[in-house]
Amino acid sequence: QVQLVESGGGLVQAGGSLRLSCAASGLTTTNYKMGWFRQAPGKDREFVAGIIWDGKSTYHADFVKGRFTISKDNAKNTVYLRMNSLKPEDTAVYYCTADLRNPWYVGRRSDEYNYWGQGTQVTVSS
Repeated sequence: QVQLVESGGGLVQAGGSLRLSCAASGLTTTNYKMGWFRQAPGKDREFVAGIIWDGKSTYHADFVKGRFTISKDNAKNTVYLRMNSLKPEDTAVYYCTADLRNPWYVGRRSDEYNYWGQGTQVTVSS
């Protein structure tokens, strides 16, 4: 049974930084892509960043480019999201996700991922 457990969320002032981690368990292969989505109150869940199985290709949403960086450590079955220059509009629940069906392509739609974590709250104060 695949499980994704996020950590690293919290309260930070605008301009600050956080690093989210997501540890995957129950996987017998490293051939899976991972991603981060977020959902703010009253808004739809949106794609933030994704990374293919070997980490050699990533994609970041325009609104986080230059501020957030996704990375993957296959030895630890963990994906990270480094978030710098945080803004109040980054406040949301951040969800880690993984997909084993197509690990070579960074999907940007939620239906391109088949495993989800419970989410971690990120709150940025102004």
